[in-house]
Amino acid sequence: MADLVTSSGCAAAAIDGPFHGERVASPLTPTEYQGRMAAEGLGQVLDRMADDWVATCDALAGAGIADRTRQAYFGLSMGTRFGLAAARALGPELKCAVFGKFGTQSIINPGLHAPDRVLNDASAITAPVLFHLQWDDEVFPRSGQLRLFDAFASPDKELHGFAGGHRRTPEHAPAIWYTFINRHIV
Repeated sequence: MADLVTSSGCAAAAIDGPFHGERVASPLTPTEYQGRMAAEGLGQVLDRMADDWVATCDALAGAGIADRTRQAYFGLSMGTRFGLAAARALGPELKCAVFGKFGTQSIINPGLHAPDRVLNDASAITAPVLFHLQWDDEVFPRSGQLRLFDAFASPDKELHGFAGGHRRTPEHAPAIWYTFINRHIV
């Protein structure tokens, strides 16, 4: 996605998720990092990640690398979990967002269930949203994903559903995401 976005002359940035990459001394298993997030408190982790995204955007804009008037967010699955809080924190400066493979229900660590927070963050996002849904997602059931999609406050939202489970992404999906982002920020 970074290559596609930057091909339009826009900057792209990625930061490590909580308890991932350079945020930890050595890689953690999903059970370990989910346990650490639950122990810290999911709300605190979401707020911390939102603050990190705002700081990243501020630093890139301040360095003249990124343009705050052409700002989008892209993140699926865990990228949606943290992206909802980040998109809310970016507020009206956000021009669009691509989310998906996430919802208000899941089979993962019960300490990471926060449907009220998910819906609250989504209800504050007014930028155009494209939502990618895997119809047979075994991690995030369809009903919870549809509930999340319904919660977005944006009057301009699209739902793209694809057959298959959580780990499946159709080859043509990145082109759909890119076209949506490009339409709103270029």
